[in-house]
Parts: sequence; structure tokens; C-alpha cells
Amino acid sequence: MRQSQVESRRQNVAKRSMTKEAKQLTGLIAGLRESLEGIQKERTSMKLTGAEMGLLDERRNNLLLTIAALDDRLSAVQGLIDLGRPHIIRVH
Repeated sequence: MRQSQVESRRQNVAKRSMTKEAKQLTGLIAGLRESLEGIQKERTSMKLTGAEMGLLDERRNNLLLTIAALDDRLSAVQGLIDLGRPHIIRVH
């Protein structure tokens, strides 16, 4: 294979990989948002002690931080795909 064919193939593999990652992130974020809604319902529908309310608040805050981080990651992945510069991300 010529160098341009190898590079083109590498780009296609990277684009498929990043598109798959974007779909996975979207699904994960949606699931976390559902969990967040469940916590909100639990907070409002039940009579809770201060400690229980504190635990729910802590869970909610952790979910919000996780969602924000995943949203950032999703935005970065989508940006690279849109720019036509996908790459395979290697985790060591």
C-alpha cells in the first residue's frame, strides 16, 4: 500500500472509533441524567432527614461533575470529527 492509502485507512479507522466513542458517551450521559432526575424526585417526594438529604446532595453533585466532564469529552471528540482530524486515542 502506498503511504496515502495507509494514512487514509488510518483516518477512517480513527473516525469510526471516535464516532463509536461519541455514541457511547451520549448514551452514558443520558443514563446519568436519568439518575439525576431520580435523585431530584427522591429529594422532593420523600420526607428525609438532614443526613439523608446531604447524601442525596452529594450524589447529585458528583453526578453533575461527572456529566460535565463527559460533556467536555464528547464536545472534544465531536470537534475533532467535525474538523476532519480524528485520531485513535491511546490510553496507557
